[in-house]
Amino acid sequence: MMTCDLCEAPGGEVLWRDEQCRVIYVDEPGYPGYCRVIWNAHIAEMSDLSTDARTHFMRIVFAVEAAVRELLAPDKINLASLGNMTPHLHWHVVPRFRDDAHFPNSIWGPAVRAARETRAFRPASELRNNLAARLGPSQQVQEL
Repeated sequence: MMTCDLCEAPGGEVLWRDEQCRVIYVDEPGYPGYCRVIWNAHIAEMSDLSTDARTHFMRIVFAVEAAVRELLAPDKINLASLGNMTPHLHWHVVPRFRDDAHFPNSIWGPAVRAARETRAFRPASELRNNLAARLGPSQQVQEL
């Protein structure tokens, strides 16, 4: 059986979690505020979830989008659920700015300009607080 990175480790700095899913901060240079919402159990597709679980999961995705928009005021938010490389259900929430290295293209394609310097700006703690205000306190659940 293949191992799954998202089953074996949190996948990044955990900003918020409950029994079903977690929100992690993706420390990607040039993309401050980039988060992933990860379903905790190893599920590959949205349709593998019950209707209630899908509703819960998307409520978290939309809360992350709203928190990122409020804190960073990006030009656009990209939401993506790919899973081709990691077939474990997760959504990318990527704030996009007209001057980021890939805009208007996907962040997974070739860059169209030099990356801007953003290492000093890391809004993880602000996102953590904003998510707690939107979703309630993060639950203490067993680490992966």
